[in-house]
Amino acid sequence: MGASHAQAYHNLKDDFEIVGLVARGETSRGKLNERLGGGLAEYSDYADALERTKPDVVCISTYPDTHAAYALAALESGAHVFLEKPLAITVEEAETVIAKARELSRKLLVGYILQVHPAWKRFAELADTLGRPLVMRMNLNQQSSGDNWQTHRALMSSISPIVDCGVHYVDVMCRMTGSQPVTVNGIGARLTDDLPEGRINYGQLQVTFADGSVGWYEAGWGPMMSETAFFVKDVIGPKGSLSIVANDSSSAGKSADVNAHSQTESLLLHHSELKEDGTFAQEDEIIGIDDEPDHDGLCQREQELFLKSIREDTDLTEHWRSAVDSLRIVLAADQSFREGRTVRL
Repeated sequence: MGASHAQAYHNLKDDFEIVGLVARGETSRGKLNERLGGGLAEYSDYADALERTKPDVVCISTYPDTHAAYALAALESGAHVFLEKPLAITVEEAETVIAKARELSRKLLVGYILQVHPAWKRFAELADTLGRPLVMRMNLNQQSSGDNWQTHRALMSSISPIVDCGVHYVDVMCRMTGSQPVTVNGIGARLTDDLPEGRINYGQLQVTFADGSVGWYEAGWGPMMSETAFFVKDVIGPKGSLSIVANDSSSAGKSADVNAHSQTESLLLHHSELKEDGTFAQEDEIIGIDDEPDHDGLCQREQELFLKSIREDTDLTEHWRSAVDSLRIVLAADQSFREGRTVRL
């Protein structure tokens, strides 16, 4: 994510100037510097980089357990902050970061990439035509090996897949229903010993909403994960159903491809109305997607939105509320699994 966001800033060179790359690994910094044309200042220490560069903007794409501390440091230095999801690893930390951004009148944009995806926006709009309640079914399992598995292992030292990826899709569910989440249940499994003690690499959550809507989300990472049905994006209502039909990205061997995670390709809209003879009154509709940015393209749209929020002084209150709500739900799922009980919100 850090490399993709850096590329976006580089592409938007009329609006942004990169004054430093910060990473603990010299190799990763060097490769990114080379990719961006070279000559950029490199730092291994975040606090040192903040002090030396005094940036107007900080983009944080670190592991989640550092998000809150790094964001607070950036805000207190006077910078606006783009912060990868999840906002923090606890609701309390998330609310502290937001309070600091509000106190200092700094912009804080959380990296919800699906919020800028044209097809996912259309997906949410069409879901609103299906009536209420809604049944929402979503997952993103990833079969990983080699460097990808090493990245997943490192990430799981601070967070579970259901929390890290789940905030995206729970956010979509909340937006679709426009209703208050009420209860959360979670299950999980540890499918390998190649993880820190107490960590799991598979999880599923179920959430109920005040309007009767329900949703589930599933996420698993690792070399043992199945490629079958790794990509399920369905919503069902009284008036029909809507599905993302990503034929190419759903084929075998694609779950490790980051571009496949946001591909839509087309939407399938099914109408439930029946004629007097019991047959369907209307045929299913295939809705093609013309505007389909790749992963780096979506990251650039996020940075364009960030720039707009700074220049136009956008009110981000609703964005912050959404980020906290989705985090609250996925953390409740993790709590539900560990405590073996339903969590009421």
